[in-house]
Amino acid sequence: MKMADQTVILRRNRAGTKAENFYKWADEAYEEMDSTLVVQQFIQQSIRRSHTNIDAILAAPETQDEGVWKYEHLRQFCMELNGLAVRLQGECQPATCTQMTATEQWIFLCAAHKTPKECPAIDYTRHTLDGAACLLNSNKYFPSRVSIKESSVAKLGSVCRRVYRIFSHAYFHHRKIFDQFEASSSLCKRFTVFVTKYSLMSRDNLIVPILDEELVPQQGGESQA
Repeated sequence: MKMADQTVILRRNRAGTKAENFYKWADEAYEEMDSTLVVQQFIQQSIRRSHTNIDAILAAPETQDEGVWKYEHLRQFCMELNGLAVRLQGECQPATCTQMTATEQWIFLCAAHKTPKECPAIDYTRHTLDGAACLLNSNKYFPSRVSIKESSVAKLGSVCRRVYRIFSHAYFHHRKIFDQFEASSSLCKRFTVFVTKYSLMSRDNLIVPILDEELVPQQGGESQA
């Protein structure tokens, strides 16, 4: 809530608000945001302003802790990836996509099981997003949204590697769905720039040629990490 000239601005979608009018309130400066969820609020505001302006979305305020910044961005990526997962459900069936693959070279094992094993691609997608949500909401590793231990920040890289495979499977096996989703969100490009900027993934594993300079893997294989 913000007071300006005796006018109250409620940053809330009221009951009955039409979809095209969602989030139509004025932007708020980072310094004026007063909430324990300020980083999430700021990131989402930047995305709504322009999902294609990736540099602006990933530009952290000067005073922002880097660990919290990376953590909140990864939370946001996972939330948005659920939208891609929903779109994939109609086409990515266990009978047709029996493995989590990307091209004919990459086969991924699902780490959601006691012993990592192959899963149909849509099950791998669900398991991976569920696992990421459990970790990122864990009171053991992430009890605070304001300060995060370095040992917990170190876990973000493995989450990035696993959720990225959802992008790669969609790109190489469900290209139309991928292109439609990417046009509306720029999510894969934003994710790729993010993990490159913070060295959270090896360039060899960034197999979707989404940046201006295409990132081509050196070798394929099977992985459970």
